[in-house]
Amino acid sequence: MKGSLSQFCCAVQRNCHISDARHGADYGLCTYLLKMREYYRWENGLDYGASLTNESVGEWLTRREQLWDSLSDDDFTPLPFAGRLFDPFDVDRINELLDPFGLVYSAGYGSRNKPLFFLGHLERREEPGGASVWVAGRELARDLMAPAAMCQGNRIFIRQESFRRLLWEKLENWRWHRPDNAMGRAFAYYDFEDDLEHALDQMVEQELDVVLLHEQGEYHAGKLLGEEWNQLLTALGRSPAELMARAVRDHWADCQITLPRLIEREDRASVHFFVGGLSGMRKTLFPSLITAYERWHAEGDWQPLKVSIQEGREHWSALAGEVLKIHREQPDQARVDIKSLLEGNKL
Repeated sequence: MKGSLSQFCCAVQRNCHISDARHGADYGLCTYLLKMREYYRWENGLDYGASLTNESVGEWLTRREQLWDSLSDDDFTPLPFAGRLFDPFDVDRINELLDPFGLVYSAGYGSRNKPLFFLGHLERREEPGGASVWVAGRELARDLMAPAAMCQGNRIFIRQESFRRLLWEKLENWRWHRPDNAMGRAFAYYDFEDDLEHALDQMVEQELDVVLLHEQGEYHAGKLLGEEWNQLLTALGRSPAELMARAVRDHWADCQITLPRLIEREDRASVHFFVGGLSGMRKTLFPSLITAYERWHAEGDWQPLKVSIQEGREHWSALAGEVLKIHREQPDQARVDIKSLLEGNKL
């Protein structure tokens, strides 16, 4: 069985390479190079503090891009297990087989409809009601893009190792100029200067709850939007309209669950972390949230955030309905019309 698991792991990693071969160019050059440096660090089992030479990373990068070139036209590999082959997107069946071995597997689609795969050790499984939560520890196979969490059907997959690496990437990026911004304020709650590893552990433990709250919000929004929303994202794939539609759902999820919960417990560190993690598109569509955050930071008054969240809950819910209506009634014009709608309805 050890050999079977090894073959399975290799097949998952091959699918990760195929996905990266098709989507590696989705990133801007700076983002791509930063992600590749951390991918190199993960693949070689290097500590976060280990220095990376340009020569070693450059040679690895050349070999990796050559591998991607050779795989770019390949189909995803069926996954072998115990003498049988399984569709790589048959997540439920595959996890049933992996459960006795303490492993967890996920396959789905992320931003720009990029297929995402990962295989890791299962740390724990929780059933809080609604979606079940599967928490992965050390990862055995992964893509260049490694989201900390993903909601798929009735399951939420949380990736502790990927989240830890994401925090490290953000810390390393912030340290270049050390700006006084939301992410820097979040880092200030932890002793990164004197005890990097312990600070990372503490921040993972604290802020992973923000990730989980967001995914629970996604689950709730997904129940209301239905499968039609996923069909919409596929139809809009790799367009500005897709990125904007994803941001609408993210905002709705966070106004429903994430932000109300953080405010309820007055979790200042996590509010800074949440705002610091907002993407450019999300900030573009919801500038009033950033304004409310800055007022809260300057004055210590929670009310501006509460008002912004209440307005957001109603605004993003209604806007998601309008997006679906356009997709339903004008599918041929959906990319143009949805982009126009969302650009004209920032909050």
